[in-house]
Amino acid sequence: MARNGFTLVEMMIVIAVMALLAGVAVLTVGLPRAGPRDAATRFASRMAAARDEAVITGRPISAWVSASGYGFDQLRDGQWEELEQKPFDGADWGPGMQVGLTGAAASRARVQFDSLGIADQPLTLRLTRADESAGVRITANGEVMVE
Repeated sequence: MARNGFTLVEMMIVIAVMALLAGVAVLTVGLPRAGPRDAATRFASRMAAARDEAVITGRPISAWVSASGYGFDQLRDGQWEELEQKPFDGADWGPGMQVGLTGAAASRARVQFDSLGIADQPLTLRLTRADESAGVRITANGEVMVE
């Protein structure tokens, strides 16, 4: 039987790769802004990209968050390795930004996404500077929301 066209699986793979590339392009083009809302949106976008990367590659990815900034690691050959390529390179919150963490240790938190995109623990992050405030919530099922 002659085979014309693509299978559904092939089309889904192409769409997933295109979505990942579009996400990377969007995250690398924007200029950093100073407000907590912009920092929270940028962080949430990178967390969602990390979750998607874990699903696409089939390897767990973790994100660590501290009062000074955040970064991403990937599990390779049984060891956590720091990711340095965009959009997974580490970032600082910026001067004057106050960070409040709930659902984790007060000084540093780590959320790990498995190959299904599920987070190992929920996390809520609140960014504050002057009179502005914004939050990011990561649920146990891996959903990332800006509040």
